[in-house]
Amino acid sequence: MSTVPTGPRRNFDALFGGPVRRRLAKWAGYLPLIAAREEPLTQLSDYDLRKESLSLRYRARSGEPLDRLLVEGFALVREAGRRKLNMRHFEVQLLGGAAAHHGSIIEMQTGEGKTLTATLPMYLAALDGKGAHLSTVNDYLAKRDADQMRPLYEALGMTIGVIQQQMPQPERGKAYACDITYGTANEMGFDFLRDRLLKRRISEGERDLFGEMLTGAVSAHEKPVQRDLHFMLVDEADSILIDEARTPLIISAAPGEDELIATEAYEWAAETNQQFEENTHYEYHHKEKRVDLNVAGRRKVRELPKPPAMDKLPLSTIYEYIERAIKVAREMFLDRHYVVRDGEIVIVDEFTGRLAEGRKWRSGIHQAVEAKEGVKITFETNQAATITIQDLFLRYHRLAGMTGTASTSARELSKIYQLYVMPIPTNRPPIRQKMPTVVYGTTEAKWAAIVEDVAEQHAVGRPVLIGTRSIDKSERLSTLLSERGIEHTVLNARHVAKEAEIVAEAGKLGHVTVATNMAGRGTDIRLGPGVPELGGLYVVCTELHESKRIDRQLIGRCGRQGDPGAYRQYLSLDDEILLVGLGPKRAAKLKTIGEKATGPLPSYESAFHAAQAKIERRHFRDRKVLLYHDKERQKMQRAMSQDPYLDTPG
Repeated sequence: MSTVPTGPRRNFDALFGGPVRRRLAKWAGYLPLIAAREEPLTQLSDYDLRKESLSLRYRARSGEPLDRLLVEGFALVREAGRRKLNMRHFEVQLLGGAAAHHGSIIEMQTGEGKTLTATLPMYLAALDGKGAHLSTVNDYLAKRDADQMRPLYEALGMTIGVIQQQMPQPERGKAYACDITYGTANEMGFDFLRDRLLKRRISEGERDLFGEMLTGAVSAHEKPVQRDLHFMLVDEADSILIDEARTPLIISAAPGEDELIATEAYEWAAETNQQFEENTHYEYHHKEKRVDLNVAGRRKVRELPKPPAMDKLPLSTIYEYIERAIKVAREMFLDRHYVVRDGEIVIVDEFTGRLAEGRKWRSGIHQAVEAKEGVKITFETNQAATITIQDLFLRYHRLAGMTGTASTSARELSKIYQLYVMPIPTNRPPIRQKMPTVVYGTTEAKWAAIVEDVAEQHAVGRPVLIGTRSIDKSERLSTLLSERGIEHTVLNARHVAKEAEIVAEAGKLGHVTVATNMAGRGTDIRLGPGVPELGGLYVVCTELHESKRIDRQLIGRCGRQGDPGAYRQYLSLDDEILLVGLGPKRAAKLKTIGEKATGPLPSYESAFHAAQAKIERRHFRDRKVLLYHDKERQKMQRAMSQDPYLDTPG
């Protein structure tokens, strides 16, 4: 295989301005130095290549700064990739690796090879023997990426481990003991909490050294699995560091004794909340999504018959049960926000469309949804340990990330995580085409226009990818396509097992794919024979998401690696984003206009972007408040000489 660069050297200095330009120009200086080492390395045997890597490891563990080893390390990784994976790192991937090593969020467009790019900073960070972690969005991608890159790492003498759900504790310890460990943010966070609880039990056992029984003592094979949190590279960084930042990871203690009362209260509220009417019995605050019973509503609560067990509850608590039930009835919908699987409520992640295994809504919302769907209620239990995703990653000594869409959140990532967003140029110039956005008066008119557009593209064999916001909408569109006789495939939380297969096929001739969100799918869509001549993949966006980044992730599925492609956004004046972003009064006016419309309404696109921007600002404020309160709680607990992540033992 030729070692000559595949394209002309990019003038990175001219691509960007300001601090980004200066940093990228500085790191671009590594490229000729790495290239100069390429030819000599190709002459080495596999054994000698590994010896070169072991030499770097010795120098790193002897205290030599990693920055001084970057050129040699990246050259070794590039050569190992060429030999073992038949993948030679592009110059832009080397640039991205340097940016990640220096603590940046690298923004690389979909299809530009983030998985291969990650091997560069991961290898360099692992040289000093303290461990390097890579967090991705689910178990499947963690294992797939680790297995795919394993030959490269092992050629350089590195060990690699993978953390998976249901993995036994001893196996987790072995995975974390490896030089490089892949896993999910959730699993790594729960391991952190379990280690804290285990250390507390060990400490309690040591204090009870002379007792007949060692209170809180642990068995001989139990020991913490994680080492100190050294380096973390976060894949799909915007999704994990922003969208999931508010998600608390909680390990629960034993449940209390009020399960029967709580069960009856939740079920009673689920049965009776339909009797309460907005403005008559309660006020609904659209901006905060909050329900408040008024005087008439509280009177009605007192008058309604209740199970005898509820006599022990104060009226204020009963009011809260009803308010939660009303909120759930208004806001939480089956096949949009959750699914029922094996008699359990499983949350659908609003940003990725995947099932959020192990997560629960807080403040009684999850139990209210269980009561609404008539499944067994899982009780709120005392929490033994908790940490947010945000706080977990801030504990790492060094943090970096990579994603396809971070520029729109650069301010937040800088303010909260002190991470710069570095847009990395594409290996080939993108030729993605934006078709004019079309706004319709009603959802029905919008769906009809989408089906007509898809039918035209499908008739000539052009592959089409249609993005929706929820399971129920993807299945509704699927019905409309079937009625039109258009063969298609549906990808949503019901089909996660076939996710990679469905995505990989989406670029083939004549394929039509309906997908619930496309954030972090992690599989490239490669065009089939004859598709480039038809214009490449055609992406249809059926609605704006609450985050502009999610729209960009869907759009980024076309036009990868210089491929042709095009996209179009379809909107309607009764879309949910207008209600959430602009408020009920303005949304109602727009909806009335839409009901009278008979065709496209080109002058209303700005209202959607205004609504999206307001929602994004609101979410940013919420995350800042969460971080502030979390830090204050930890500060208070440290002042009391308590572990800030554990509840005080009874």
